[in-house]
Amino acid sequence: MNTPPEKPAARPAPTVSVLLQPEEKLLRLPRPKTVRQLLAALDLAEETALVARNGQLLTPDRRIWPDDELLVRTVTSSG
Repeated sequence: MNTPPEKPAARPAPTVSVLLQPEEKLLRLPRPKTVRQLLAALDLAEETALVARNGQLLTPDRRIWPDDELLVRTVTSSG
């Protein structure tokens, strides 16, 4: 009697770590492919937040990689 072969264990979906400032809230999210998608997932407009990786500011079209550690700083005008 043959037993069916076991399916390989599914790999967990890639994630990123996000430090949301000024709230100092640490989030672990499924990896978006771009900064633009990250901001959309956080419900932030591109004009209202800065995103940085390793101290370098990222434009909305920049790629995000699995296990990235990102800083998202919301900015507001105090006009």
